[in-house]
Amino acid sequence: MKTLWYILPFIVVFQSYAQLSDFGTVNFYKADSIALANKHEGLSNLPQLAHKLTANLTTDVEKFRAIYLWVCTNIANDYNLYLKNSRKRRQLQHNSKKLEDWNTRVTKEIFRKLLKREKTICTGYAYIVKELSTLANLKCKIINGYGRTSTTDVEKLNAPNHSWNAIQLNNKWYLCDPTWASGIPSPKTNAFIFQYNNGYFLTNPELFAINHFPTDSKWFLLEERTPNFETFINAPIIYSKAYTNLELHETPKTMHHVITKHTTVDFKYTLLKPITDKDISLVIDDGYNSKTIHPKNIRINTPALAFNHQFNSTGFYDVHFYIKKDLIATYTFKVETIN
Repeated sequence: MKTLWYILPFIVVFQSYAQLSDFGTVNFYKADSIALANKHEGLSNLPQLAHKLTANLTTDVEKFRAIYLWVCTNIANDYNLYLKNSRKRRQLQHNSKKLEDWNTRVTKEIFRKLLKREKTICTGYAYIVKELSTLANLKCKIINGYGRTSTTDVEKLNAPNHSWNAIQLNNKWYLCDPTWASGIPSPKTNAFIFQYNNGYFLTNPELFAINHFPTDSKWFLLEERTPNFETFINAPIIYSKAYTNLELHETPKTMHHVITKHTTVDFKYTLLKPITDKDISLVIDDGYNSKTIHPKNIRINTPALAFNHQFNSTGFYDVHFYIKKDLIATYTFKVETIN
């Protein structure tokens, strides 16, 4: 991994995928206002809800925005049900009959809670986005696959565990994740906290692929550059704030690294918004002490961001990348002596 830091200008080679920037001239104020004005409208009459959300909007992207924002700001994530379902599926993974029976039972529970209490897990989020979109004459798909978060045990990730949506707008397909966009569970109680994250709306597929792996590879929307499952499992941890700060995560491409003392590691990203050198920091934790540093050789040529860090002491380090107070990504480095 030892690299040279060239003085040549940092050039970003960027391939345009279907993403939110395609609609840079669209003002979502009206769509957002309609979604918020219909807060607590309820799910008892889906055709009526779809009509209220979209009837006064002219473009498909605005109609979808109103539907998506309404779902993300009204449907709570039942995190306890998610944990229960995950545990049960792991327990029954080698008993296909009992697993099938459990899936039938939990699906009924998911939709009962969705309709009666407006609480659900990813399956319910993806379902209601699709249903409301279909009622608004929009073409929307439920995408099933694997999702990775900071709490995911990748060694136990042996079956699909997440669902999200693809939406067709102007004859192109786009990706979004209403579950992760809606909010977060309390670290102490698992109680859901609404906290809308716009980064999961029409996200760049290359960033999306770091922690979303569809069972059908065409829904990567990456043409011929689709990652394999090993690449997905070995990818860095990226957090929700990465989606509000980054368009692309470029390097390091893996979570875990074994390097030799005095190796310099490059970090490269594509930004969504301008930042300054002072906004960039690394928190380096060796298991006993944690220190915050501002990396050397920071180069910002918006939207490109690049910097490096040299590891001059042996040990095992968790390295957390921050932009201002936003935790973006985590990597590990085992630094060994040179043989």
